[in-house]
Amino acid sequence: MHHFFAYVFRMRHILRWSLMRNAEDENLSEHTAEVAMLAHALALIRRDVLRKPCDPDRVAALALYHDAPETMTGDLPTPVKYANPRIRHAFGEIEDAARERLLSMLPDTLRPEYEKLLDLEHSGYYDLVKAADRLAAYIKCCNELKTGNEEFRRAYEKTRISLDEMNMPEVRWFMEQFMPSFSLNMDDMSDD
Repeated sequence: MHHFFAYVFRMRHILRWSLMRNAEDENLSEHTAEVAMLAHALALIRRDVLRKPCDPDRVAALALYHDAPETMTGDLPTPVKYANPRIRHAFGEIEDAARERLLSMLPDTLRPEYEKLLDLEHSGYYDLVKAADRLAAYIKCCNELKTGNEEFRRAYEKTRISLDEMNMPEVRWFMEQFMPSFSLNMDDMSDD
């Protein structure tokens, strides 16, 4: 018996943004689906708009598993995770151990492919998945602010700065073409 998928499917039980009051809760499964969609879009932009080699399907698959170890560790809030180098290093070791534990729950025949999916840093697409992860956080902040939840103001500002600092043409293109719609309501979008 192999427990890999039973663990991964528990993502829906892990809430994100745990240190903040949320107008709408977000679980890890929802976040992962959004990151996969955004990563796929950024990869398509890289390939089809910027005309650079890219495999959007591979990028989407990597994004689907980018937070899989958190099924064992939970979601450590960003301000805690990056509070200082010692905490970041220690949590990195915990994530590595969780990744190995998850991989041990697979049959030997499937393990090599999942090792590649869970090794984002060496995938060649780390930048796209990381950008999609930040973009998902930015959209979450935008949605929270739209409800009047000022608790997300600082996270919104910091996340926007970090997206800009990535200096990625894929992100800029997405922000120009798609982000304005996130400030609209359904009626505004259906008027086009």
